[in-house]
Amino acid sequence: MRRRMLLGQAITICLAARTARAAPPDAASLAPLLHPMLGQHGLPALAAAAVQNGRIIAAGAVGTRRWGTDAPVTLDDAFHIGSGTKAMTSLLVGMLIEQGRLRWDTTVAEAFPDLAAGMDAGLRGVTLTQLLSHTGGLPSDNEVFDRLLGQSFLQPGNLDALRTWLVGQWSTQPLASPPGSRFAYSNLGYIMAGAAAERAAGSTWEELVAARIFGPLGLATAGFGPAARLGRVDAPLGHQIKPDGTPEPVLAGPNGDNPVIIGPAGTVHLSVLDFAAWAGWHAGEGRRSPALVRPETLRRLHAQVVAMPPRPDAAPGTPGRGGYALGWGLLDHPWSTEPFLQHAGSNTLNLALVVVQPTRDFAMVMQTNIGGARAETALNALAEAIYRQYGPARA
Repeated sequence: MRRRMLLGQAITICLAARTARAAPPDAASLAPLLHPMLGQHGLPALAAAAVQNGRIIAAGAVGTRRWGTDAPVTLDDAFHIGSGTKAMTSLLVGMLIEQGRLRWDTTVAEAFPDLAAGMDAGLRGVTLTQLLSHTGGLPSDNEVFDRLLGQSFLQPGNLDALRTWLVGQWSTQPLASPPGSRFAYSNLGYIMAGAAAERAAGSTWEELVAARIFGPLGLATAGFGPAARLGRVDAPLGHQIKPDGTPEPVLAGPNGDNPVIIGPAGTVHLSVLDFAAWAGWHAGEGRRSPALVRPETLRRLHAQVVAMPPRPDAAPGTPGRGGYALGWGLLDHPWSTEPFLQHAGSNTLNLALVVVQPTRDFAMVMQTNIGGARAETALNALAEAIYRQYGPARA
């Protein structure tokens, strides 16, 4: 997920009425693993948790909300998860499919019948499954997409209207490849899928995700946009890296996150404990409540659709190898005999990683409030360390 320096308004939506999640009293502290990584990788803060059989077995949060200050992070602090949001969008689409409002093969033309006549012929037949698996033939983010994001701030209406506007503006562009022929990581594809969900349900994507996912799963810290409120340091600030290599905090504001129109592709924030609950629910693959979708729908979301060619130049937060399902990557690691569902996410100021092993009902999540290669190196190393110490293979 790439952040763009565009003028606009950032929003934060929270479920403040709920009580923040607490780690079980017998959960192990991950602080001994996390503290050394702060200095080793130059991170402002780092949070992580491990979940076995739906229970948080280890958790920790160390470091500062703002580089150069004494503002310690806590387990309740929300971090931005970038493209980790995509799995929420695919789950929402699965819910609407079960309700008969959409189908896996619903096409872009069917989702937006009022725009169909002016669409590129190739785009008309692209399906929701293809959008959610990055196989719809749409190009990866490009200059046309960036230009339309900038123009979106000048358009009237609520976010659902803006996303429909974006679909209409883009719809005359030719596809980069035939639908279903290859993988190309496309944030635009997820915005289109989110807009289709908005059309089908009659609400904004943010309203739908808050009501149908955050609420039932008890994700009290979850919201959209920068985790910190405007003018405050009440959550970890994202950080960019200055030319001399030191982190520079970025306050909430127009440059504090992706443009809000991108929502379905990556604007969610939440605490490490809520992130762990989200991951643990997926690790159960339908074995635990709440039953947001049928087990077979969840398995479909987790099943590989396409193999990705290796992308050595993949930006931190975007998949660079393995397979892709619907909002989830599939990846093998040398430190486990079983594959993982996995997704990283970044708005370039933060980086998050969720790693799920449904075959063993195990999951790990980790978050840091800085982006870039060093954050990616740190989270990958941390994932291996947590799995070796707390994973199901430790015995």
